[in-house]
Amino acid sequence: MSEKQQKQLMTALESNWQAEMVGYYTYQSLAAKETDPQRRLALKGLSSAEKHHADLWAERIEALGGDQPKYRGSDEGEAGSLQNKVGGPELALRRLEIDESRDIAKYAKQLSELGDEPSLDILRRVLEDEKEHYRTLSSLVRTRRPSQSSTTEQAQIALDEILADRKGQRHASSWVGDAIYGVNDGLGAIFGIVSGVSGATLGNSHFVLIAGLAGMVASALSMGSGAYLAAKSEREIFEADFAREREAVEYNEAEAREVLSLSYQIKGLPEKDADQFVEHLAKDREQLVKALTRERLNKTEEGLSSPWISAFSGALSTAVGALIPIIPFFFMEGIPAVLVAAAVSLVAHFAVGAAKSLITIRSWWASGIEMTAIGAVEGLVTYVIGVGLGHLGG
Repeated sequence: MSEKQQKQLMTALESNWQAEMVGYYTYQSLAAKETDPQRRLALKGLSSAEKHHADLWAERIEALGGDQPKYRGSDEGEAGSLQNKVGGPELALRRLEIDESRDIAKYAKQLSELGDEPSLDILRRVLEDEKEHYRTLSSLVRTRRPSQSSTTEQAQIALDEILADRKGQRHASSWVGDAIYGVNDGLGAIFGIVSGVSGATLGNSHFVLIAGLAGMVASALSMGSGAYLAAKSEREIFEADFAREREAVEYNEAEAREVLSLSYQIKGLPEKDADQFVEHLAKDREQLVKALTRERLNKTEEGLSSPWISAFSGALSTAVGALIPIIPFFFMEGIPAVLVAAAVSLVAHFAVGAAKSLITIRSWWASGIEMTAIGAVEGLVTYVIGVGLGHLGG
């Protein structure tokens, strides 16, 4: 093996070691925060497996004459990233599921690249484990229930989890989502207005500022009122559904208990444990109604957005996004102002697209590039239309 090949091999092995250590710390951190005993056990198993893989790569690196690799990541792994902290544990698991599929593809590619038989032996073993990890994560992402072998104590823990408000683990789809999409809406709408008016007036700051500021106020009020009404309507619908479920319990509690027990059994809970669930719930009729609403309608009061918070975050973020394309026209005019506004707006489009990855499982750069491309097309089209309208007016 040449010196160049040796260096490439060591680089690949250290990269593998770093990736496995990140996985070890990530699963360890998620396991420490997990309340469900079955999921916690699964995450601990994944953490141990990732550490074992890292040890295998470290041993091979030392056998080849390399130094003990040093971990360069966080003690929380990917669990401590802003995306996963904002998105919550469920979204973190979905991202990890995608990461595992990428690791499988990376290791499969290395089968034809490493050129070192002892390393390939390790790689084949690790690859099989990673495939199993992917299946485990897929199961964790798509199911959240005790196993068939659940003990009564585990069933009680799962029941407590169902009844808990868990306000601290609400996803960012409330005010964070409203804010991100508000900035996106304001930026897109006013960038279009600014581009169009700039094209029609050759960047006349006076007209651009009038049109832009008026559009900013209108967009902010529209977004705020829309967010308020949507959140309020969602809450009213929930309250109506909740009232109907309460009436069903009061009219025939025995039937309601049976429906709830069967719904738990369908999810995989043994009949005895399901009946114990329901028996415990029935001690408090309000809790029984809440559980029935959760199971039958897949809704919880804790998951609803506050109308006023949605309105405020939507309106304010829309105004912030709308202000960005206007700012250059406070200090400049003509074509230079148009160019600066376009540059600033496209950078803002990229930033907003990247920020969307906080509440999605897409990569930040792909989301950012997509938003930038959309903004560029929007600005170009409206500018051309504005130029055409300007000539017609002239």
